Amino acid sequence: MEATQTRNPTAQHRLPVFQKFIDDVRAAWAREGDTKARMKATTELLRGLVADETLRAHARDWPSTEGHKNLLLYEDPDYGFAINAVVRAPGRKGSVHDHAHAWTAYGVLDGTESLERFERLDDGSREGYADVRMTSVTQGRGGSVDLVPPFDIHAEQGGPTRSVAIIVRSERVAGKVLQGRYNPAEKTTHKGEGPTQVPFEVG
Repeated sequence: MEATQTRNPTAQHRLPVFQKFIDDVRAAWAREGDTKARMKATTELLRGLVADETLRAHARDWPSTEGHKNLLLYEDPDYGFAINAVVRAPGRKGSVHDHAHAWTAYGVLDGTESLERFERLDDGSREGYADVRMTSVTQGRGGSVDLVPPFDIHAEQGGPTRSVAIIVRSERVAGKVLQGRYNPAEKTTHKGEGPTQVPFEVG
């Protein structure tokens, strides 16, 4: 599939650094043959985006995503990858979940956040039961990026100040696929909807 894309009126009005990121990701997806390689390339591109001071300044006016929402910044019509933003209030506590079969690159643009990773100890044969334990915590600040593979159990936690993260998913799963939700204290699990997608233009 060709990486070229006819610019539409929306693209013409996007912040240039964000449009360049979209173009570069499309080129990477045209070049790489499988989703894992595509997302690894996307992760490296995301490092540059979330270190950009122009985008960081622009994001200071982005609306809060409190109430289980994501800003939907872009969804590619050819390759299907989706770019979201999460704007967290200070001290926001995130739930433990997975993203089903999607790969997710998670970059902190502003403020600080932590990414908690978990492993599942049971075999999944008992419905509604999951024994998960935390295995690591990664502290992230502006410019930090993590890549979360399919079905990896994790949670994102807000820092002491407002934070903004940019998320690139190999495909949009919210509204399409139920995702795993986990309660480590009660050792329970269920399938649930992903965040509500709120279209938002970076321009």
